[in-house]
Amino acid sequence: MSDTATMHIDGASRGNPGPASYAVVLARPGLPVVEEADTIGTATNNVAEYTALIEGLTLAAELGVTALAVFSDSELLVKQMNGDYKVKNEDMRALYDKACALRKRFAKVTLAHVRREQNKRADQIGNDALDGKPRKRGETQPNPPAPLP
Repeated sequence: MSDTATMHIDGASRGNPGPASYAVVLARPGLPVVEEADTIGTATNNVAEYTALIEGLTLAAELGVTALAVFSDSELLVKQMNGDYKVKNEDMRALYDKACALRKRFAKVTLAHVRREQNKRADQIGNDALDGKPRKRGETQPNPPAPLP
């Protein structure tokens, strides 16, 4: 059994910019899945995606995760974090820098791009948050979903 936790993240914006949210689905080996999603006010989809990564890394660190595989349907975020794309937008630089600093708190973090269909749960709870049903840090959920593969 791997000791690497998996985390699916998503950011949503209804309008660009518009009302926005982030979502995190964290699965740790042998432990219940932890979900978190909330609104972030008016933002672009890219700000929402980076917020999801920052909140997810913060959550994982608080829970003692040391090795993490992150999955996102934001190709831009993944390619920027993996060094394939430069961060050209100065408004995004602070979020990128914060995510990089948080990443250093782990022994290992990988980021991979997945298709939206492979990120359904994070997408769902992010949209739920926009619809007034956030999942706050530390809250337990009735009937949590099965762990992600």
